[in-house]
Amino acid sequence: MKLSSSKGLAFAVAPYITGMPGSPRPRRVPSHGSVPGLHLLHSHVVIFTIVTIAVVAYLLGSIPFGYILVRIFRRQDIRSVGSGNIGATNVIRSGAKGLGALTFLLDMLKGCSAVWLGALIASALAPSMAPRNAEALGALFAVIGHMYPVWLRFHGGKGVATGFGVFLVAAPWGALAAIGLFFVVLAMTRIVAMASILGAASFPAFAWFLVNGERPAFFIAVQIAVALLIVKHRENIRRLLAGTENRFGAKKPA
Repeated sequence: MKLSSSKGLAFAVAPYITGMPGSPRPRRVPSHGSVPGLHLLHSHVVIFTIVTIAVVAYLLGSIPFGYILVRIFRRQDIRSVGSGNIGATNVIRSGAKGLGALTFLLDMLKGCSAVWLGALIASALAPSMAPRNAEALGALFAVIGHMYPVWLRFHGGKGVATGFGVFLVAAPWGALAAIGLFFVVLAMTRIVAMASILGAASFPAFAWFLVNGERPAFFIAVQIAVALLIVKHRENIRRLLAGTENRFGAKKPA
């Protein structure tokens, strides 16, 4: 009689005790990764963020300040003067030293802005995205935009000032060390192309030792940007090897 009473009590209490016969299975609270569609939605957000950063940085980098300033203040097409380049060096060689200095400053600032905006867009749209990766993406596409601007049929500058701007924000000490080497080489040789190539080529090494935190995506972007900058100087490299490269301050086209 007592045994049957105990069994009855057990079955009555079972629904409230997990693990007993007759008790309900515990409900599993789904994690973020197991919620249907959430992972896919996150992937779409990250892809949208990457595309947004790339487009904004490219359009910002593609603003041809050298072309615009010379067109406004001198009523000239800088592409028909000197080397035909839209960068600060050719603007200076055209006789407009003030406009050349302003071109360098504005090209540098658009590079700085692209890196800063890359991190800002990522923090707003995809907070899980590493800020340094977003900065690296903005840096790379700002340099590409300067070199291949859609507004000038993809014929742009060589990326020195814009490259310095993106590097200055992404890796300040590395950029300052590289620009220091640039000025040393320029003072010794008065050859802007040689100073630009050596300064750019030295930046990855300086940044490797002077940048803290996550670096893989950053260094991939840096290496691509430096490679593009050197490729853009291929005609200068040929002239350097031939000993015919123009020195800074000379009147001949670069």
